Amino acid sequence: MFSLEKFDIKLDTEYIGRNFYYLEEVDSTNDFILKSHEITEYGSVVLAENQKAGKGRLGRTWASVEGKNLTFSILLNEDLDKINISLINFAASLSVGNALENLYQLDVNLKWPNDVLVGKKKIAGILTETVSRSNKVEKAVIGIGINVNQPVFPEKFEIVPTSVRIELKREVSRERLLSEILNTFEENLTLLRYNPAEVLESWRNKCKLIGSKVKVKQGENIIVGKFIDIDENGALVLLRNEKEEKIHYGDVVTLREQ
Repeated sequence: MFSLEKFDIKLDTEYIGRNFYYLEEVDSTNDFILKSHEITEYGSVVLAENQKAGKGRLGRTWASVEGKNLTFSILLNEDLDKINISLINFAASLSVGNALENLYQLDVNLKWPNDVLVGKKKIAGILTETVSRSNKVEKAVIGIGINVNQPVFPEKFEIVPTSVRIELKREVSRERLLSEILNTFEENLTLLRYNPAEVLESWRNKCKLIGSKVKVKQGENIIVGKFIDIDENGALVLLRNEKEEKIHYGDVVTLREQ
C-alpha cells in the first residue's frame, strides 16, 4: 500500500500535493476532481490505487495493475490566465521525464504531445482536461499515469509498454517517485508562468523524434512530413512539400513504426 508518511517526507512543494487524497478505487481520478464540490484547493492531488475507467487521450482507456503503479490527478484552478494552458501537458511530461532521469538515470524520450517513453517503450501518459466559462479556463485537471512496479504487460498495445521495474529489474518506491514528480512540476509551473520558452526548450531536448520524418494519424487521415519543431503553443511543426504546417492534434510515429 502507498505510504503517506514516506511520501510526505520527500515532498518539497509549497502548493502542489499539499492537499492530498488517497483512494483505493475510483472510476477516474480526473473525473473525481472534476465532479467534486469539495476539492477546491489549488494544487490538490488525488491518487488512486485502482481506476475502473482510467482515461487516455482521444477517448482511449488507461489500464493499470492495482497497487503497482501511479495513477493520479492534479488540480489547477488559480491564475490560469497567467499561463499558456496548451503547454501544461508539456510541463507535466517534462516533470515526469526529469524525475525518471534524476532518480533512475533512465533514457527518457518525450513523445508529442503527451507521452513519456524510455527508449521506444511507453512508460507514462498525460491527459489534461479543462473547465471553461465565458471563454475563460477556470479549472485544469492534469491526469498522469506511470508504469512503476508492474512486472509484465500481457495485453497488446499500439506502443510497447514498459515500467520502471522492468527497466531496472527491481521495484522502486512509488512514494519517492511521486514526490519527485510533484516537486519538479511545481518548478516547471513557475517557469511556465515567467519563462515558458525554457520549458519548451527543455522538452525539445528530450524529444528524439524532432528532425525525423514522421506520420501523424488524425483518425483516418494520415499526414507525412519532417518533424522540425514545436511552436510557442505546443503545436507540432511539420515540413511538407517545402512548407511548414502546424499540427494541433494526432498521434505521431516514425515511418519505421508503420
